[in-house]
Amino acid sequence: LQAADLQPVPWEKCLLAVLERLNGQNLNWWLVGSCALAVRGLPVNSHDVDLVVQDQGSIQMSALLLDTQVEPVSSSRGWIWDWFGRCFLHARLEWVGDVNDQADQNGPCDFGLIAQSRSETIQWRGYTLKVPPLDLQLAVSEQRGLKERAALIRAAL
Repeated sequence: LQAADLQPVPWEKCLLAVLERLNGQNLNWWLVGSCALAVRGLPVNSHDVDLVVQDQGSIQMSALLLDTQVEPVSSSRGWIWDWFGRCFLHARLEWVGDVNDQADQNGPCDFGLIAQSRSETIQWRGYTLKVPPLDLQLAVSEQRGLKERAALIRAAL
């Protein structure tokens, strides 16, 4: 119902629940997608929570979210990331693991290694989060034809 826009997506509740589970874990992760804009205070509709996990943390992430999994973490080797997982924790939560340099080869990317190397740290509800730089999120939004989102990001810049 959330994916069909028939019910609001409680992305904040999902993100808080994930942060509680990740607290104290030794995982290298960061928040991407529309949720990364929403935590900055931009008025965007986030339909899910998207994370990037590096350093082979996808299996650990899967174990931490085992009771909520919709799609178990699976290998995607040979593509722009090595792992993909999906769960439902108040809202849809997806993560990709071990993004590689192919992600940055076809134009702007806000979840690739370049974005990760330029990630910014923000505070949200008492938590420290890493998010992509706004200029890359702007470039991706423009590339995807998301004019309203691009205007919001330009105003934030």
